[in-house]
Amino acid sequence: MMTKAKLAMPVNLLEKSTAEPMKRPALDSKVTIEQLNFFYGPVQVLFDISLTMPSRRVTAFIGPSGCGKSTLLRTLNRMNDIIPHARLQGRVKIDGTDIYQTGMDVVRLRQRVGMIFQKSNPFPRSIFENVAYGLRINQLVRSRRELDERVEQALQQAALWDEVKDRLKESAFGLSGGQQQRLCIARALAIRPDVILMDEPASALDPIATQKIEELIVRLKEEYTVVIVTHNMQQAARVSDHTAFFWMGRLIEFDPTEKMFTKPAHQMTEDYITGRFG
Repeated sequence: MMTKAKLAMPVNLLEKSTAEPMKRPALDSKVTIEQLNFFYGPVQVLFDISLTMPSRRVTAFIGPSGCGKSTLLRTLNRMNDIIPHARLQGRVKIDGTDIYQTGMDVVRLRQRVGMIFQKSNPFPRSIFENVAYGLRINQLVRSRRELDERVEQALQQAALWDEVKDRLKESAFGLSGGQQQRLCIARALAIRPDVILMDEPASALDPIATQKIEELIVRLKEEYTVVIVTHNMQQAARVSDHTAFFWMGRLIEFDPTEKMFTKPAHQMTEDYITGRFG
């Protein structure tokens, strides 16, 4: 059972990127969604979504294809902004700050909310330069020594350092699929985000690579808040602390994962988890 902790003061997402990584207590609410409705032009795809995701925990979004999981995930770092005629009603707050408020620095927001996609997307650069990329373009390091340290730290966090430390100058395309996905995770971790979004991060990987990604996700929650979209019920049960079940753009149930998978509150949730539809 979760214990109550004192709430941290809201963090201003507009603060300069040179700010020190913020201190965050383990069990505070991190992401809050309030009465969210989302539209692609005239078509509404999310309906009155409200939920709160705790800090330093893994939250899984489950549900059949087309139910709005990935769309909701992308609202958390405003990736949907690039889609013509897309619009949102309601609020999305991170550490109490509404990320859709007027004047929000979206570039800064995306530094604080990293994203890992379904298909690994390493840059056509060396392993080292892939991880260093965000640090360089955002001017987050002051010396070559600091750059080297941040790259190594990110690769360590992504459980990849031991596999690549002797080939950092080689092309990232020489890595296996699972290694490329962990490299993308390291690239996101290098800029020290607060929240990590993962959209089906292991769906294209073999079982061994999937296991490594899942083990990594569990370790990452020691320092980060993780939100993962997955179609794999067993994966959700293995890695997440809380699970949200969606159906046709609506949130049906949001509960601790153990409760969701052993005693769901809704018959529809049980039917989906047990494979009766979806």
